[in-house]
Amino acid sequence: MASTTTFTRSLAGVDIHPIGLGEMPMSLAGRPDEEQSIRTIHAALDAGANLIDTADAYARDDRDIGHGERLVAKALAGRRDDVIVATKGGLLRDRDRRWPADGRPEHIRAACEASLRALQTDRIDLYQFHRPDPRVPYAESIGTFKELQDEGKVRWVGISNATVTQLEEALGIVDVVSLQNQLSLRYTSPIAKGEVTACTERGIAFLAWSPLGGIGGSDAAAGVGPVKAAAAAHGVSPQQVALAWLLSLGPTVIPIPGASRPETITDSLRAPALELSDDELRSISDAVGV
Repeated sequence: MASTTTFTRSLAGVDIHPIGLGEMPMSLAGRPDEEQSIRTIHAALDAGANLIDTADAYARDDRDIGHGERLVAKALAGRRDDVIVATKGGLLRDRDRRWPADGRPEHIRAACEASLRALQTDRIDLYQFHRPDPRVPYAESIGTFKELQDEGKVRWVGISNATVTQLEEALGIVDVVSLQNQLSLRYTSPIAKGEVTACTERGIAFLAWSPLGGIGGSDAAAGVGPVKAAAAAHGVSPQQVALAWLLSLGPTVIPIPGASRPETITDSLRAPALELSDDELRSISDAVGV
């Protein structure tokens, strides 16, 4: 049987649940009311999750910057112990709901200060460079994250939406503990491009965003024949099978499915207990071209 039943993974040497919670769907247009979002976060914590991922840009538009961080801070009031909160800086949110990059050192510094206030903390657990800015040398942006860590405002540094080359460049500047890139049944590029392997070899957490296909895409798993068959055979949801397959790709892979309902995140958090056979895993990989 495949070893998808490991109930902890490591982030910077700290044991965490193999599945995290992606907060983004609770902050964009069409988001649920605050009460439901807080119930969703609490349900994740009650089910064992101890990693929550958010970002300053998770908001309806530029008038709502920091919504996700403020929501997480409110939900964690009195429950902050042993929970790792990851946030990101380096993207903007404009009035047209686009995501312009801004990797200038002055912006990253200002964004970090705003995130500290929104999260109601004096140190961010995991601060990630959200996306490379083609107008700013990557080393300049990453260097600012190193400075913020040296100043005690950031515990750990991560990068997001980055290539292996950018990971290597960042590692020459700061101790990078995580790489957050898109990875799912429908988006397997990080496997082909060596990003998952690079993290495995270096012991760096690979935080897979949109692991179920993103907002509105979670039903995609049921459309993959071997996934549907395994779900039926084990009496679980296709989403659990998809997450278990992702966990099998490497010992540092940590999917962070987005959720806006307690039922969906509690279902996802059961995935590490699912044992898929080598044949089932191989059939899924063949079906998605891996």
